[in-house]
Amino acid sequence: MSEQIRLQLYMARCGIGSRRHCETYIREGRVTVNGITARLGTKVTTSDRVYFKKRRLRPETETVYLAVNKLPGYLCANSDSRGRPLVLDLLQEVSVRIFHVGRLDFRSSGLIFFTNDGTFAKIVSHPSSRIEKEYIIEAKDPISEEVLAKYKRGLTIAGEHYRLRKYQYKTPRKVTLTLIEGKNREIRRVFQHFRVNLKRIHRVRIGCVEIRGLPAGGYRMLSRKEISWFVSHGQREDDGRGD
Repeated sequence: MSEQIRLQLYMARCGIGSRRHCETYIREGRVTVNGITARLGTKVTTSDRVYFKKRRLRPETETVYLAVNKLPGYLCANSDSRGRPLVLDLLQEVSVRIFHVGRLDFRSSGLIFFTNDGTFAKIVSHPSSRIEKEYIIEAKDPISEEVLAKYKRGLTIAGEHYRLRKYQYKTPRKVTLTLIEGKNREIRRVFQHFRVNLKRIHRVRIGCVEIRGLPAGGYRMLSRKEISWFVSHGQREDDGRGD
């Protein structure tokens, strides 16, 4: 790469995180280029000396796209001061630096992606891509149709708006929920609002990728066909043809 590109894109290609996260690191003054603290708008090439957390960054030569079946009691983070197990602990055989796409909270389980491709991460995570995320939830008591109907119509809790795309009962206490955005701890917050005690939140699908056949704590590479499916959604949005 001899052409100049924006620093946040360079960092994303180095596997640091999505471009949005990399922009945050730049704003916080945690990135230097040729010994000088970088600013947003900085452009670099591979000949520049880019450092983050005292480590020189170089673009990854291999792109990795993993589907992981997260176990409950594992954290989506690079480290934890409390010593809790990390999802990355399940991926120690992966030789390149990768990061999680979106997140599942500590108690939740199921499908989550890991990659070193910041552009792919943005496509999967951004609401404009209109990519469905499907969950199975289980409650201690029956879940009323009224609660789900209100969630589907949309509601605001503590200034944050939540809306369910669709739902389907499996049993009175077990329901499949489909979301588009899936904000941080959304499902827990909505059901806490209605005083519904959840026993389990398990994500079973992201877009065209299902968890079926993937053992708990296991992972697999996404196929080229699956990766292309997500890329096509990002391109559709860029072309102004999103849903």
